[in-house]
Amino acid sequence: MIITTTQLARRALFAFLLTFVASRVVVFLIMARLIPNLYFFLKGTHVHHLNYGIFLLAGVGAYLLLGRPQGRALRAVALVYGLAMALTFDEFGMWLHLGGSYWQRASLDAIVVVAALLGLIAFASDIRKFESRHVRASIAMLIAVVVFGVVLYDASVRIGKVEGPRLEALEEASSP
Repeated sequence: MIITTTQLARRALFAFLLTFVASRVVVFLIMARLIPNLYFFLKGTHVHHLNYGIFLLAGVGAYLLLGRPQGRALRAVALVYGLAMALTFDEFGMWLHLGGSYWQRASLDAIVVVAALLGLIAFASDIRKFESRHVRASIAMLIAVVVFGVVLYDASVRIGKVEGPRLEALEEASSP
């Protein structure tokens, strides 16, 4: 059975979204002291999960290049790739602002962009197969997504002004 790019992208998107949600929930629960501190510390330094993602991405890249997996192994690699991308991009804001808060808006924006790109690869039809009805539907969807994005962005800015300081205070209070 031939594995298509869309099938691999769908697996990667699934793992990406699941890992992102799980990592945010776990971090919040640790900071709220509802579960034990599961963070890894190396000589007193908190090793952020973006580091795990970077190492996994390096491993996935090497395996794809040198191992040339097929079948089940390739499908498994797509899942690991999605997991690694989520771990890495969940802390994207920390790439930009070293030492900044985990709850930076840049991280969430990066997650949305990566998820959208994976979603396009996973679910967009081949452009050569587009018929006029597909073009009209795509334009309508694009307009709806832009309007929804503007509304969502405005709502997130408003929520961020209220909840952002509270989350940052929670993060500071949970630091060792």
